[in-house]
Amino acid sequence: MLPLVTLASVLAASASARAESTQAPYLTPTYPNIAACVDLPLQYSCENTTAFTNACCNVVEGGLVLQTQFWDTYTGLEDEGQLLPYGSWGIHGLWPDNCDGSYSQYCDATRDYTGPNVTSFINDFGRTDLLDYMNNFWINQGAPNDDFWAHEFSKHATCTSTFDVACYGPDYVEHMEVVNFYETVTKVFQMYPTYNMLAAAGILPSNTTTYTLAEITNALVSQTGAVPYLGCSGSDGTVLDEVWYFHHVLGTEQYGHFKTINSTTASSCASTGVWYYERTNTSERLVKY
Repeated sequence: MLPLVTLASVLAASASARAESTQAPYLTPTYPNIAACVDLPLQYSCENTTAFTNACCNVVEGGLVLQTQFWDTYTGLEDEGQLLPYGSWGIHGLWPDNCDGSYSQYCDATRDYTGPNVTSFINDFGRTDLLDYMNNFWINQGAPNDDFWAHEFSKHATCTSTFDVACYGPDYVEHMEVVNFYETVTKVFQMYPTYNMLAAAGILPSNTTTYTLAEITNALVSQTGAVPYLGCSGSDGTVLDEVWYFHHVLGTEQYGHFKTINSTTASSCASTGVWYYERTNTSERLVKY
């Protein structure tokens, strides 16, 4: 057994090392102030029997929340290194529909960032980790990725009550809610590994085999418990390229509980002969999840 003084010095050195190893560069927080939410009644959006009293605590505006994904087969900017994530669908967005299925868009003209480069907003908060993830999974087609990200914030986040600037309290820093929205989009996207759910049911991209709408739908229902919207392009609706997962939310969109519900929108896909096309190797890259 080590002498007491030696053991004490070892423990002190170990504690110091642990403290140093847990230190990280200072990052400005990007979360809202939800202290006022703690004692409020718990109710899901679109299911509340009494009116919500604080729009920063519940998704009052845009309470039917859709997590939407794309299946693209190319980006058009492969030569610039803008590639799709291998073995994964891509992020489209997080959309705030109204409870009746209608929706609003571009709800705050002062936060329309379709012109500025939102990459700089993310970098200003030191979130290179978030930026890397978005560049891996949130891929635009025919234009830079951050054009897409800016569009999604300006069109959708400004119509979601819990991303209002007022929800961030007296410590608000400009563009804090933009970064917080992007964090939230990536978090909810990770709930739905569409590629893997389909692949596990034997449904893989193919240029020679088609699937039925029921096969694709049932594979996703078996893992999510609800019917998603499946979108298909082409004049006959046979090219699978979209999926939307519908939710009611308990609490804030940032940190609340997402309850998956059946789609309120009928699929645009044909019942049979649905193509889930392969991507070319030059349009994909391996990514870290």
